[in-house]
Amino acid sequence: MTVSLTNFRSLGGYPVANGHIRDGLLFRGGQLDDLSGNQINYLQRDLKITRIIDFRSLDERKQFPDSLWQPVEYQPIDVLIDAKKNGVSIDGMIDNAGDITDVMLATYEQLVVSDSAREGYHQFLEELIEKPEPTFFHCFAGKDRTGVAAAIILKAAGADQQLIFDDYLRTNDARKAANAKIIQQLAPKLSVAQQHSLAQALVVEPDYLQRFFDTVHQKYGSFDGYLTTGLRLPADFSEKLRKLYVQ
Repeated sequence: MTVSLTNFRSLGGYPVANGHIRDGLLFRGGQLDDLSGNQINYLQRDLKITRIIDFRSLDERKQFPDSLWQPVEYQPIDVLIDAKKNGVSIDGMIDNAGDITDVMLATYEQLVVSDSAREGYHQFLEELIEKPEPTFFHCFAGKDRTGVAAAIILKAAGADQQLIFDDYLRTNDARKAANAKIIQQLAPKLSVAQQHSLAQALVVEPDYLQRFFDTVHQKYGSFDGYLTTGLRLPADFSEKLRKLYVQ
């Protein structure tokens, strides 16, 4: 059985160096609020997901709490808690509508250098190594905080840059209907210019993820340097990841 979930997908099957990502272990998407019984059954029984990692802020989690089931391990990790300005939540998108591109580029820099992002992604990636189990990781839209998390996993697993960006950009097609619904719901409260800016904020751009990788290299010299120095992961992290998640 396949059930529709917005911007939801598995990383399983993606080709990487010396193999492909194992099926049934790594899933990405948007928030899981207000799920139907069929959607919960799909995640719990069909996909056998046993761990949820939520990258959203406390305010986002309170406003739109995930629909959970028993037993599932739920772990909130706010990767942008110390970022003063970002465009990853609906409120942030609206507040920063006038300069959303600059805000998003700055946000992707923060996803490299901020203490909360470094600590958060460290915790997330350590969890994947310590307990390799079917895991769903997400934020609000499953595009920025989640997109970076997926890019880190794929890069460490040995995926080429084109595949990493292709997966990242799949969000734009996957969220078309959901984005249109959000704009329609908020339209009475927004000017035409704000609606246009919100539409722009709800999609991902190659430049955003490129800014993440550029910042990684500027700050740490290389992706491996980012893993070991930025995220404080062991030198053999990528090797461990590949043993567990690549076949």
